[in-house]
Amino acid sequence: MTELEKCLAGEYYNCHDKTFLDFKSHARTLLQKYNALAYEETELKTGILKELFGGIGTKVSVASPFICDYGCNIHIGNNVSINMNCTFVDCNKIIIGDDVLIASNVQLYTAAHPIEFAERYVKNLETGQLHRRTYALPIKIGNGCWLGGGVIVLPGVTIGDGSVIGAGSVVTKDIPQNSLAVGNPCHVIRKINGEEL
Repeated sequence: MTELEKCLAGEYYNCHDKTFLDFKSHARTLLQKYNALAYEETELKTGILKELFGGIGTKVSVASPFICDYGCNIHIGNNVSINMNCTFVDCNKIIIGDDVLIASNVQLYTAAHPIEFAERYVKNLETGQLHRRTYALPIKIGNGCWLGGGVIVLPGVTIGDGSVIGAGSVVTKDIPQNSLAVGNPCHVIRKINGEEL
């Protein structure tokens, strides 16, 4: 199993493997160009996003500055607006559906480390040095969602179709479809779009 296969399977992987360093280098080059472009240079921006992302639909707007890790693990549907200063740590897949609004300062994190120190750091038997363990879990944001300003979404979370996440929320677990959810940790306060609790 390659390090990339381990990563996408949610297993511990070597984030310093050449594959990931190449991904990062490519993404950094494209992001530097993208974030330097003027607001109205939409055609050039779209071209860069098509090269950066793993998949992108039509009518997608990504305000700058925008930061991501690899880019190639980000898949965005149609009619999506991502506001300024967002950070997508896409070590695993980030899948965003159609008709999604993502406000400023939203952070999507697929990468994580074990909680216990003894599991988070392991000793290399050859060098005696400690090395951190990293794993990554996918994030999925369904069709018709709206993530308010400053929302943080943690690894492995799915946000169901039609849901709204209130500004400043930290989403630690799945949110069902058609839910208004807020807080830290984020929790459903009521159903929306004609659904009932």
